[in-house]
Amino acid sequence: MDWNLVSEKLSQPLDQKNVVKPSGKFGPQGDYIEGWHAINEANRIFGFDGWSYSINLIKDSLVEGVDRNSNPQWQAAYTCICTVKVDGVTRQDVGFGSGFAKQVGDAIEGATKEAVTDALKRCLRTFGNPFGLALYDKSKSNVVDAEAEAAKLAGQQEAVDNFITQVKNGLPSFTNALDLDNALKGIKDKLSHLAKNFPDKHQDLMTTIQARQDQLNTQMEDAA
Repeated sequence: MDWNLVSEKLSQPLDQKNVVKPSGKFGPQGDYIEGWHAINEANRIFGFDGWSYSINLIKDSLVEGVDRNSNPQWQAAYTCICTVKVDGVTRQDVGFGSGFAKQVGDAIEGATKEAVTDALKRCLRTFGNPFGLALYDKSKSNVVDAEAEAAKLAGQQEAVDNFITQVKNGLPSFTNALDLDNALKGIKDKLSHLAKNFPDKHQDLMTTIQARQDQLNTQMEDAA
């Protein structure tokens, strides 16, 4: 497994479209991601054959009682200890689930599924933001609107491309290297921003600029 590539994916922010808000009196009390999404992300980041998990279910209680309308009801509570393994890295955490149903089997099924999902999500959470770790930060600084960020980036790229085109188109107008050097000093900040945020584009532009500088220097030497 290429951990450099995996680490890059794990450090990416959590898309807010994958965050579910709590609803009702029961269940999660804070924002969360769903179990299917956590598994889907694990498959995407680690690969379908790059991770595995095992569980240990513990029955906390199983009692026959009544619901609020005095109808027979089974109540089950289970704890799950989940262990996730990813290419030699092992993480373990615990989850809890409860189930309520007329049939004992349905109550057990509900409790165990909830416990396993809770434990698995908590295990995967330790790997990074895409698994919901970002939700534990009160500032939610790593929870973003991916579509808005993509649109913002597209706008920045368009502005950068326009700047590069403007600079390249202007290079033939310079007739000596000194004037070109002075012009470059005037856009020093923009070039620094380009180097920091778009290094490949910066390198390409500087190669073109250097070629024009070399050409002007050669012309000056020939004239001398």
